[in-house]
Amino acid sequence: MDQRTELSEFLRSRRARLRPEDVDIAPFGGRRRVPGLRREELAQLAGVSVAYYTRLEQGRGQNVSSAVLDAIATALRLDATERAHLNRLVKPVSRAARRTSCPPQRIRPALQQLMDAMENVPAYVVGRRLDILGGNRLGRALLGDFTQLPRERRNMAWQIFLDPAARDLYEEWERKATEVVAFLRLDAGRFPDDPRLSELVGELSVKSEAFRKMWAAHDVKEKGYGVKHLRHPLVGRLTLSYESFTLPADCDQQLVTYHAEPGSPSAQSLGLLASWTSGEAAEPDTTSAGRTPGGEGRSGGGAAG
Repeated sequence: MDQRTELSEFLRSRRARLRPEDVDIAPFGGRRRVPGLRREELAQLAGVSVAYYTRLEQGRGQNVSSAVLDAIATALRLDATERAHLNRLVKPVSRAARRTSCPPQRIRPALQQLMDAMENVPAYVVGRRLDILGGNRLGRALLGDFTQLPRERRNMAWQIFLDPAARDLYEEWERKATEVVAFLRLDAGRFPDDPRLSELVGELSVKSEAFRKMWAAHDVKEKGYGVKHLRHPLVGRLTLSYESFTLPADCDQQLVTYHAEPGSPSAQSLGLLASWTSGEAAEPDTTSAGRTPGGEGRSGGGAAG
């Protein structure tokens, strides 16, 4: 990923979503040919010269001070995730520092044992570029058996946009897809020189018009918590809450779990799915993507949550 281009396009996209009336400033005269604030208006709001802001929006942000960057972020109404993304684009971590701080992505055996012990809780671990590193039996039964897929397809973004099963599984597919692109865009800022990430974005851009449009929006988001509405091929409709847990000792890994409201129809359906899979044996998979036990559920894979 070219950092100058990423910085330029991100600033343009954030400026385009604001109007003068949104930020309580008098608009500059003349007809507007594009949506959003003009550079002059944004510079006025941030308290910097138009020339200074223009250089930054052209991707030349090497010497920008933290105070000025904070003023521009405030003017653009950036949230905490967007601010962190902007800072990384302006002052990226060196490639050498990333290599020494982040070992290859693998699931620790103890973490896998923990997921396996969560027999009634679907769980999986996602790593850099949204690679699916592993999960438990119920997670695969709920979201698809990714262990049956080639390593390059064990990726959340690939599944959402290029696996037709994803549109059947997620009732709110467009919302899910938008979130996934925002997660992936955040990783693009963290790892701009990751060749596998560039290859993934390139493949998705070529094969999915929906991905191209969402990627161009430059939205960024951290994976957190929420509710998903699923249409499972075996147990029908499910309303499940999900929680994401960052694993501090495991670089760029998150544990994602699902659960249903106690006593609800979804809880009964999830329990039924768990009972159907509880007697099946686990078979280890020790590929370089991480150890994941053998799976069940929909054969040929499926879309991760």
